Amino acid sequence: MPSDNQLYDLLQQAHVTAIVGMSDNPARPSHAVARYLQRNGYEIIPVNPGLSQAVLGVQPVSSLRAISQHIDIVVIFRRPEHATEVVEEAIAVGAGAIWMQLDVVNHEAAHLARQAGLKVVMDRCIAVDHRRLSRYAEVA
Repeated sequence: MPSDNQLYDLLQQAHVTAIVGMSDNPARPSHAVARYLQRNGYEIIPVNPGLSQAVLGVQPVSSLRAISQHIDIVVIFRRPEHATEVVEEAIAVGAGAIWMQLDVVNHEAAHLARQAGLKVVMDRCIAVDHRRLSRYAEVA
């Protein structure tokens, strides 16, 4: 697991986040996290083949391969058994990091991502860590 300093650096250097498994339902964690990231200066790209309408003002895409720009962090809101396929796609498009949200634990996917040179965070909420580390940085 990355240290707080490594998480802070990752979050500070990132600009584009692909939210895989994003919901258009404001009550779902993926929607709330995406909204938080967007409000804190990140470009979010909803990734969900089941969505056709814009979410948080952004047109969703069906897969990571449909994104033409560099993805700094792929945030995974899928069941753990689907993480490997997301990681394989993230590797194929040259993403910089994988962030598996709370309760998304897949050691095979994490190993695969690390072998390909991607940074990996697993079983943590990107919004919680961002909020916590932002406060920490203000005090330091």
